[in-house]
Amino acid sequence: MWRRKLLSPLPAILRQTLPSASRLSLDSTPPTLLSASLSSFDSLCGEYESRAFTIRRFHFLGNLKFPAENFCSESVDRCWNCNSVAEAAPFLVCENCRSVQPVDHAVGYFQIFGLEKKYEIEVKNLEGKYKNWQKKLHPDLVHSKSEKEKEYAAEQSARVIDAYRTLANPLSRAIYVLKLEGEDIDEEKTISEPDLLTEIMEIREAVEEAADSQALSQIQAQVQDKLKHWSGSFATAFQSRNFEEARTSIQKMTYYKRVNEEIVKKL
Repeated sequence: MWRRKLLSPLPAILRQTLPSASRLSLDSTPPTLLSASLSSFDSLCGEYESRAFTIRRFHFLGNLKFPAENFCSESVDRCWNCNSVAEAAPFLVCENCRSVQPVDHAVGYFQIFGLEKKYEIEVKNLEGKYKNWQKKLHPDLVHSKSEKEKEYAAEQSARVIDAYRTLANPLSRAIYVLKLEGEDIDEEKTISEPDLLTEIMEIREAVEEAADSQALSQIQAQVQDKLKHWSGSFATAFQSRNFEEARTSIQKMTYYKRVNEEIVKKL
C-alpha cells in the first residue's frame, strides 16, 4: 500500500489532496499551461521513482555502516548469466540456470541462513542450512564452468563458511550482533578483576598438572559451564540493550574460550 502511494503520479496526488476550490482553479487553467505544468510534474515524479529503487541496504550509524539484516531492498536482483529475476533472498544461486552469483556484501550473515537477527539461535538448524548452501556453492561443483563463475563460487563458499563459523560460535556471534548495533568491542582489552584473573590462573595450572585426558575433560566441562553462563549473561544484556554489560560478558567469555583452546590442544 505504502509503495503504491509513494509511486503514484504527482499530478494525481495533487488532485486527491487539493480542496475543491483549488481543483476548480486548476481545471480553469488554460490547457497549454496546464499541460506544461503536468508534464513537469510527471518528469519530476519519474526522476523520484528512479531514485527510489537505488537505495542501498545500509543502516547509517554516525560514520559507521553495517549491512542491514532481514531488510528487503527495492532493487531487483537478476542473474548475471540468464538475466532471470531472483525468486528468493538471499540470491546466492540462480534457481533458473543454477549459476553461482557474485557476493553481495549487503547481505548479512543471518540473512544468508534465513535467520532472525538475534543472539540466541538453534545451532543445529544453522548447520543444516550451511550444508545445503555448500552443496550448491562448493568450488568443486563448478570445475567445468567459466572462470568468472569459478571465482564467484570460491568467494560465495568462503563467505558462507565465515558466516557459519561466526554464528555457530557463541563468542563470535556475540561480537557480531553487537557490531551490527554499531557497538565496537575491543577483544584484546584486559579485565582488572582479581577474582577472575586468579580463577583463570588456577585453571591453567590445573591443566598443566592434569595427569590424563580424563582429568582434562573434567576441567574442560567446568570451563564450558562458565562459557554457557556468560553467554546467557550476554543474551540478557543484549536483549535489554545494556551494551556495556554485554561487552563485559564478551570479555569474560574471551578468557574462558582461550583456556578451553589450551585444553583442546592437550587432549
